[in-house]
Amino acid sequence: MSAELAFNRNIDVDYGVAENIAPGIRRIVAQNPGPYTFLGTNTYLVGDSEVAIIDPGPQDETHLEAIARATRGQRVSHILITHSHRDHCDGARPLQRRLGGEIVAYGPTGTERGAVAPGLGDGFIDSAFQPDVPVTDGDTIKANGFALDVLHMPGHAPDHLCFALIGERTVFTGDHVMGWNTTVIAPPEGNMSAFLNSLDRLSQRYDKVFYPGHGGRIETPRRVVRAYLTHRTWREQTILACIDEGVNTIPRIVARLYGGLDTNLKVAAALSVLAHLQFLTERGIVTPEGAAEGLSAFYVRAASGSESAFSSSPA
Repeated sequence: MSAELAFNRNIDVDYGVAENIAPGIRRIVAQNPGPYTFLGTNTYLVGDSEVAIIDPGPQDETHLEAIARATRGQRVSHILITHSHRDHCDGARPLQRRLGGEIVAYGPTGTERGAVAPGLGDGFIDSAFQPDVPVTDGDTIKANGFALDVLHMPGHAPDHLCFALIGERTVFTGDHVMGWNTTVIAPPEGNMSAFLNSLDRLSQRYDKVFYPGHGGRIETPRRVVRAYLTHRTWREQTILACIDEGVNTIPRIVARLYGGLDTNLKVAAALSVLAHLQFLTERGIVTPEGAAEGLSAFYVRAASGSESAFSSSPA
């Protein structure tokens, strides 16, 4: 089993410029680079006479002005939000006041939000975010010249949506699938079981291109999704191997498996390990002992637990 993922990090960005990336699709990259956002949040403009704006990004005046400049002379019909993380949604209301358009998103989930990590919490989420129009899986968003199918793909976030451009085999994947790095699964905001189920659904589609929320286009969608699934299977096996060797707390597992990782990403690695351990616990393969919550528990093999890892088509 290979754990190799072919990431594309060789991307040139001209901030503030609406780049034509496909017929009827332009991209403007927000200038909010960082360890979790790569070069910045991608804002997509879909359509010609009428335009849908996908992920307006952070509340940054320079970025919002670039969007306004790019859509001058066009009618903004919708402002679509893949999920309510601030780097994707904070610009929605300021942009609407300037350009109009209905704000469309999944809406409140009724679930616990945030991440169980020191200094992280729920600060990266707009927990009060409310769209004008809530949508869910199977809905369709239509305007003059385009239509987008709504795909509810929880895992990275419980309200995460992808938008499939009808007739073009093109999906705007937000943070669900990215070409520059693996997706962060940060419990309770993130859920590994939901993430894998969503990936499995995506793997059964026949799309030709993904446009992610960060980084460049993905031109081999099915291959990349299957690689994501294979990588998560391999990661689960390495975590189980750690537990069998007595390396059975999250800090020790992170030190073993992610020793060379950038310090800025160690918290994300710990949360990813926690997400895997929660999924293993749900299936009766491991049992948490000691402190049962957060990042301080230690884990042992369950006496009656199944030894099998998830397949590429998790239940």
